[in-house]
Amino acid sequence: MARLVVVGGGRMGEALVTGLLAGGWVAGDITVVEVSPERRAAIADQLRGVDVVAEPAAADGAVVAVKPGDVEAACTALAASGVGRVLSIAAGVPTARLEAALGDGVPVIRAMPNTPALVGAGVSAIAAGTEAGDEDLEWARSILGAVGEVVTVPERLLDAVTGLSGSGPAYVFLVVEALIDAGVLAGLPRDVAETLAIGTVAGAGRLLVETGDSPAELRAAVTSPGGTTAAGLRALEQAGTRAAFLDAVMAATERSRELGT
Repeated sequence: MARLVVVGGGRMGEALVTGLLAGGWVAGDITVVEVSPERRAAIADQLRGVDVVAEPAAADGAVVAVKPGDVEAACTALAASGVGRVLSIAAGVPTARLEAALGDGVPVIRAMPNTPALVGAGVSAIAAGTEAGDEDLEWARSILGAVGEVVTVPERLLDAVTGLSGSGPAYVFLVVEALIDAGVLAGLPRDVAETLAIGTVAGAGRLLVETGDSPAELRAAVTSPGGTTAAGLRALEQAGTRAAFLDAVMAATERSRELGT
């Protein structure tokens, strides 16, 4: 019996396994289930020592990392093979549907990770199903913790998590695109604008993480009275930038609710 089965050999499934191996897991304790023969071969080449198969086998626990439309079939296959507990990272699929497909007695934890998990810098939220206890939550936290930070929320808040952190990287990428275009408009060569914009956002993120200061404190620290930053911030506020982000998070949250019904 495998210690962990990861169903779905896409980028997120591969990132999780890579993070677990880097964190001290033994390759022989992990099995990846992937239906595509080409993808199976690629994963086996990337993750040496990890068993890569076409169908689930019995396991202490499983991560469901497939597309939402394939989740219930994956859970049915896991139940038939024998699984102790399940962590699902499929967007928009509620625990009630997961539990129905798995049958009674299988603890379920639902999670919403985000794409920075691919580089070990993700942030995930987890929510317990009806049969999941503290030990199951700690198990899920240990797996997702291999690729970033983890918080625990009630399941009713996972749609909001999706709207904020699940979709959030795309908002940041759009900001970077806009900064690059603005630099070009101001006269910078595009390659220079790209270097400056990407470095600025990456550096600002490090300041937030490493200093412990709030966003408001860090913003105030670079905003001199009557200076260039104050002029730029005034233009952003006049353009409704803050309201636009509020609207974006709420729109993504609502769409997540729609997909889960």
